[in-house]
Parts: sequence; C-alpha cells; structure tokens
Amino acid sequence: MTLVAHDLSCIRQERQIFSNLSLSLSNGELLWVKGRNGAGKSSLLRVLANLLPSPTGRIEWMGEDIAEEPALFLQNIRYVGHQDGLKTVFTPRENLQFWVDYMGAGDVEAALGALELQTIADSPVRILSAGQKKRTQLAKLLATPARLWILDEPISSLDVHFIDLFRQILTKHIAAGGMALLATHQDLEIAGTQVLDLDALRGSNA
Repeated sequence: MTLVAHDLSCIRQERQIFSNLSLSLSNGELLWVKGRNGAGKSSLLRVLANLLPSPTGRIEWMGEDIAEEPALFLQNIRYVGHQDGLKTVFTPRENLQFWVDYMGAGDVEAALGALELQTIADSPVRILSAGQKKRTQLAKLLATPARLWILDEPISSLDVHFIDLFRQILTKHIAAGGMALLATHQDLEIAGTQVLDLDALRGSNA
C-alpha cells in the first residue's frame, strides 16, 4: 500500500504556510515531519488525514484519489491530533469500547494493556492527568488497528517511560509493515526514519 501526495499547499489567514509539497509513504516506512511552531506541521497532517482541504494538488491511496474514494482511505488510517477526542464522563475502557463499537471490531483489553492503562481503566477520564489521557488516546491505535497512523505530537505529556513505550509500539507497527507520519519536536531515533523538514521546504520556496 502507498500514500502519495502531489503539490499540496496550505493557506491560513491569507498567509501561505507551505506550497509545492509532495511526498510518498509505503509499507514499513515512517516519516517524521519537523519544523518550528507555525511551520505547518499540524496543518499538513490534517490535510493528509482528509480533515483539511488543500487548495492545490491531490492525495492518492493505493493509486486512487482520496477525494473520489474517501471510504477506502478512511478505513485504513488512524489520526491522533492535539484534541484528545475522549468523552470525559466515560472511563478509558468505555471510551475504547465506544471506538471499537463504532469501527465494528477491535480489542479493548489488549489496547489497555499495551499502554499500561489497567489501573485507571475504570476511572472517569475527567479526573485523569494529561499523560493518562494521552495514553488513552494512543490506545485507540491498537484497539482498532489500521495500516496508516497519522500522529500529531503523540508524545506530548508523556514521561520518559511512556515515550520509550510508545517508541516500541511505533517501531513494532512499522516492522509489521505499517506506515506512520508523525509531527514531534523530539527525534524518536527510530532506525530508517525519513525526515520532512518544513523549515527547509519554506526556505527553498522563498
């Protein structure tokens, strides 16, 4: 499977954030999107997740334009953004079960275990720390697996132990033939990572 983007651009508040951006990603590949605050990392990931339109270009999944065949694409991606998307009156277990029920299949208990959430699995999300909420959000990736992960600051609010745990989870996903795009300020130092530097791209388009 392959994700290919051609000639993408982003305009925000009448300001060009990036333009002429193309990339491709295949099975077993990880792309790290880096750049200073405001460089367009989150916007790019939202465009690639089909959540924000690009004024130019197109995005293809398995050779098909996602604008014309969105259902196939959306079945094969999981997006983790800045907003946790959790129901605060639900527990982590209930949030994951809601997600699994929505997607039609999955494994809640395996996801809870993988992110070490068992001890807080039945506590309301509203009382959890930022790090515990982030781990619950990341557990969605494992509760209903998909080929492509699009991850915006997935390690924010995590301590050293859980950053390392997430690194292991991501490495395993890639090794199994999965794909991932992620924006972080910190290099996760995963072997074979490709880099897209939006600061450098902006400089080349200046």
